[in-house]
Amino acid sequence: MPTAPPDPVRDAVRDPVSDPVASAPARRRARPSARRHIAAPWWFAAPATALFAFVVLVPSTRGVYYAFTDWDGLDPDFSFVGLDNFGAMFRDTDAVQAIWHTLLIAVAVTVIQNAFGLLLALGVNSVIKSRNVLRVFLFAPAVVTPIVTAYLWRNLLSPDGAVNGLLRAVGLNSWEQDWLGDPDIALWSVVGVVVWQFGGYSMVIFLAGLQSVPKEIYEAADIDGAGPVRRFWSVTRPLLAPALTINLMLSIIGGIKLFDQVYALTGGGPGHATDTLSTLIYKDAFTLGEFGYSVALAVVLAVIVAVVSAGQYFFLSRNERASS
Repeated sequence: MPTAPPDPVRDAVRDPVSDPVASAPARRRARPSARRHIAAPWWFAAPATALFAFVVLVPSTRGVYYAFTDWDGLDPDFSFVGLDNFGAMFRDTDAVQAIWHTLLIAVAVTVIQNAFGLLLALGVNSVIKSRNVLRVFLFAPAVVTPIVTAYLWRNLLSPDGAVNGLLRAVGLNSWEQDWLGDPDIALWSVVGVVVWQFGGYSMVIFLAGLQSVPKEIYEAADIDGAGPVRRFWSVTRPLLAPALTINLMLSIIGGIKLFDQVYALTGGGPGHATDTLSTLIYKDAFTLGEFGYSVALAVVLAVIVAVVSAGQYFFLSRNERASS
């Protein structure tokens, strides 16, 4: 029976996977195993995972154990005390006050910083000629080390500092305050410094979201007769949902863990008027030598961060999906 002469071009382009004439062994050779595809990425992640476990996970797990002991941080002999540290924490008025201050700062920083950042983003997203210079100027404080910013503002907010000097210069002597020494306003002074530094950071994230909105949508809203407020609420706000989610997550976590600015500005004072969980952990561990108790405070702080972050993430993700 005659057979077709060999065609090198046809044989070269024949696909062993799609051509039904191709042999099964050829198809198996052309398609690597799925298991190899799944296992390969883990080999690349293994070194970083091992380092993370050695540097973070193992010390953290060991640290949680100390929360149930009376260790002072130095003596190798210590006792297991169970939940005594956690019970003492909620009987300690300073600790309860620190938890309240932590939550208050986190909420205040989140709300004010994001409102301030959004207003800045809307301003520098306009067609004014100096918008690029303003963006750099407004974002600059965010790249400065927080401890440097805090020491700068501690001098500015001192009784003889530039803030009170400016108020005297414009005739507002009655507005002069001991901004960091008055228990009633010291906490809000700390919030103001944090917002001043990181408002530009929130601005950049919102600005990225604003610039990703297609201009055609704004043009369609203008044709429909939507004013600035209506256009923002019905067009801009839903499309800014991803940027809002990121900003809220970063600011709430940063506010809960805030330490540098508080310790440099007030040291937790006057008295305990600005103490947060972070500053109280530092004082109990390195000043009072109550290492086990301070670790118990750290565990509570970690739980607060995890619960607030998870709740906020699910809530914002659901709203983001509803807006899209």
